[in-house]
Amino acid sequence: MSTIWSKSFWKVAATRGIKTVAQTAIGILTTGPLIGLFEVDWVGVSSASLLSGLIAILMSIASSDDVE
Repeated sequence: MSTIWSKSFWKVAATRGIKTVAQTAIGILTTGPLIGLFEVDWVGVSSASLLSGLIAILMSIASSDDVE
């Protein structure tokens, strides 16, 4: 992986974060009993999904090969 100071690193990290947010939301929305659109706890889904995305970006930073 490239250095965290490069544009390509942040493009890849942002893409990974966005995908993680979407995958987490899908996972939360498709588990449990089927409920209607207006019965979903959207704040909870958004909170968990955004936290997952943040963790994915932080993991990209932590696992970068930026050693100087």
